[in-house]
Amino acid sequence: EVQLVESGGGLVQPGGSLRLSCAASGLTVSRNDMSWVRQAPGKGLEWVSSILYGGATFYAESVEGRFTLSADNAENTLYLQMNGLKTEDTAVYYCAIGDRWSLGQRGRGTQVTVSA
Repeated sequence: EVQLVESGGGLVQPGGSLRLSCAASGLTVSRNDMSWVRQAPGKGLEWVSSILYGGATFYAESVEGRFTLSADNAENTLYLQMNGLKTEDTAVYYCAIGDRWSLGQRGRGTQVTVSA
């Protein structure tokens, strides 16, 4: 059974940083395309970033230069380092199997709230 468990969310002031984690079981992160997506209150799902099999990373324009996606193969865990957070980054963040064009199973999510 594949499981994705996100953690690391919380309340942070604008300009602050958070690091989200996604612990995977039942699949090997390094052998799959993986993504982070988010859903802000009252809005649809928004693609944030992907890391493809082979290691190439891609980012939405709204987070380019502020967010960094990485994978720890030994821990079978994805990370999303988020710096320079803005109020508009407030959302529930999910990790998901697949790339931005073909998203599959995702976890339960972790809440990120950016507020003064």
